[in-house]
Amino acid sequence: MNLRSAHWYAGQDRNAYIHRAWMRRGNPDDAFTRPQIAIANTASDLTPCNAHLNEVAASVSNGVHEAGGIPLNLPVVSLGETNVRPTAMLWRNMAAMAAEEMLRANPVDGVVLLGGCDKTIPALLMAAASVDIPAVVVPGGPMLTGTFRGVPLGCGTDVWRLSEEVRAGTLSQEAFTRSESAMIRSRGHCNTMGTASTMALVAEALGTVVPGVAGTPAPDSRLLEAAHGTGRLVVELVAEDRRPSTFLTKANFHNAIVALAAIGGSTNAVVHLLAIAGRLGVDLTLDDFDRIGSGVPLLVDLQPAGRFLMEDFHRAGGLLAVLREVRDLLDPTGLTVTGQPLVNYLEDAPIWDPEVIRSRAEPIIAEGGIAVLRGNLAPLGALIKPAAASPNLLRHRGKAVVFDSIEDFHARIDDPDLDVDADSVLVLRGCGPRGYPGMPEVSNMPLPKKLLEQGVRDMVRICDGRMSGTAYGTVVLHVAPEAAAGGPLGLVRTGDVIVLDVENRRIDVEAPDFGSRTPSTAMSEAFAAPKRGWERLYVDHAQGADTGADLDFLVGSSGSEVSRESH
Repeated sequence: MNLRSAHWYAGQDRNAYIHRAWMRRGNPDDAFTRPQIAIANTASDLTPCNAHLNEVAASVSNGVHEAGGIPLNLPVVSLGETNVRPTAMLWRNMAAMAAEEMLRANPVDGVVLLGGCDKTIPALLMAAASVDIPAVVVPGGPMLTGTFRGVPLGCGTDVWRLSEEVRAGTLSQEAFTRSESAMIRSRGHCNTMGTASTMALVAEALGTVVPGVAGTPAPDSRLLEAAHGTGRLVVELVAEDRRPSTFLTKANFHNAIVALAAIGGSTNAVVHLLAIAGRLGVDLTLDDFDRIGSGVPLLVDLQPAGRFLMEDFHRAGGLLAVLREVRDLLDPTGLTVTGQPLVNYLEDAPIWDPEVIRSRAEPIIAEGGIAVLRGNLAPLGALIKPAAASPNLLRHRGKAVVFDSIEDFHARIDDPDLDVDADSVLVLRGCGPRGYPGMPEVSNMPLPKKLLEQGVRDMVRICDGRMSGTAYGTVVLHVAPEAAAGGPLGLVRTGDVIVLDVENRRIDVEAPDFGSRTPSTAMSEAFAAPKRGWERLYVDHAQGADTGADLDFLVGSSGSEVSRESH
């Protein structure tokens, strides 16, 4: 086979000598004629959901060795959703760029992508698409179910729920704190259908994970077995030159959107899939998510849209069992990293627990996809997840209560004199890619304490930021253009009437002078204005949520060639 790494290792000149000598370190001579496989490893103690990936990498390494390749551990930028400030999304593009550049710059023939926490799988797929060498994903897997007072805890989802009960006065602070040690039972990422679980499953539907692997719990020994098999597979990918550009087409994204709807996945998948498509040159738009996904039934009864958790989902049959139920909605031409169509893996994929995974005949919701809204408040689009919303609020008319920044929101939301009631629409702006910066997960705003005390548990909320995939509620988010890019969200005033009509895909402001207003000064002063570093680069070049929020100069592919030597 023709190996990319031969450009470093083949020959007898000084440069080849240097490359081989420094990498020899006990390797035999023929090590330099075998496929060189990078294991792009996002393990980090500061990314707790990915901390176990070194063990997964060891199994991948064994598989690579067994197949005749040379495994090479390549630590890459790791983004932990729970810790980094102001938001992990600020560095998704940086992680993708760094991984892409390291894969291109090094003698690497193929790569296994190890991700788990929310941004790591999207960033790695963006990188692999842009460098375009054979690549396959091994998702790190969800944690096992923790319990508190005998009740299962949904990681993330129950944080939002329990914290609101504390604010409402129905749960003590002491009990809330005690639940903390029970929330995270084991290694792995969130056990709800949050962004981490969503992106692992969507990556499989996209064709970049070996079918049947995504959703395997992190402590499950079958994950290590799958990692070993993936290590063997990547050597085959190199031999057959099966690169992302050779099999990832619009059909793959079609299947990913169907899967996203059927599992009740996170709205964050939209911005990530758009960015991955942008790296591949696939023509994917917001409208595709509504057109393809809106009629797909929600079949998975999982938090935050349902009752169960990822351990139950895996036990019940996993993604392939879900996709078998909606096989007629899939594009049969969509291939996987194995070279076989996705639909070929659905024959022997029964549902083992119909409470967790519903049949097509008995869906949780007949139409469970993410809805794309437009109107004078969101000319370029906004999203809502009907499955996580209150049905009675999907058609709503209420007066806006506007917050000019996250600081403004925190300062005033619990003010007993705040003019707000259950019919009000909470509006938070300045939280888009450029405004915050990085588009944080703040759109599922906590409700006013005085309304919580009255028993209110949901309100219409509108924001140009994102929300955690573990979150729930009637939230209109990813509003585009964002306020910091001159979007009309910046023109809304407290007291304006806002009309939400999900059925007709509309979000509008009723105000005769709306188009002639000037933006709020307080809002504009709160926008991010970094003077240096990555934040400055990001704010200057980040695109809108409607196209994936990638940097404008990162869209597309540069391929794998490096023209000049280093010595």
